[in-house]
Amino acid sequence: MDIKETVDMWVLGITRRLRIPDVKQAAAECAPLIDQQVADAGLEVAGPWMFVSHNLPKEGRSYFDWAICLPVEKPAQYQGTIELCRLAPIMVASAVHQGSLRSLFTQGYAPLLAELEMSRYVLSGESREIYHDWRGLSAPYHRVEIQFGLSR
Repeated sequence: MDIKETVDMWVLGITRRLRIPDVKQAAAECAPLIDQQVADAGLEVAGPWMFVSHNLPKEGRSYFDWAICLPVEKPAQYQGTIELCRLAPIMVASAVHQGSLRSLFTQGYAPLLAELEMSRYVLSGESREIYHDWRGLSAPYHRVEIQFGLSR
């Protein structure tokens, strides 16, 4: 587990209220819309795709607030149809999962949460997944950074 501060960034993002099993479909629907907006507005991508969640549940039946975001260089002006917003820096507990999406929760989230439970840190309710090496849905390997926001 690493404790670090995230960078200040501007993102194009689409927010949804959904359940964990719905994320795959929502990402498949929203990512092309964001890609198209980047092209239409002539924006410059400034980082990898990320999912930002608030109050992510430990099971798949409960709804939570989720956003798919793509970091971009802040434009001088923006008139697009997808929200451009600033993600302010936050302190996070971070770990990198290298493997399949199937093992993201058991081998990525679970060990990080177990380590956090043994620590003095308090979670803020915000979590992020940063897709540093995304190879497509059926790929056997990805590199995904998991971040849990810390309130102290």
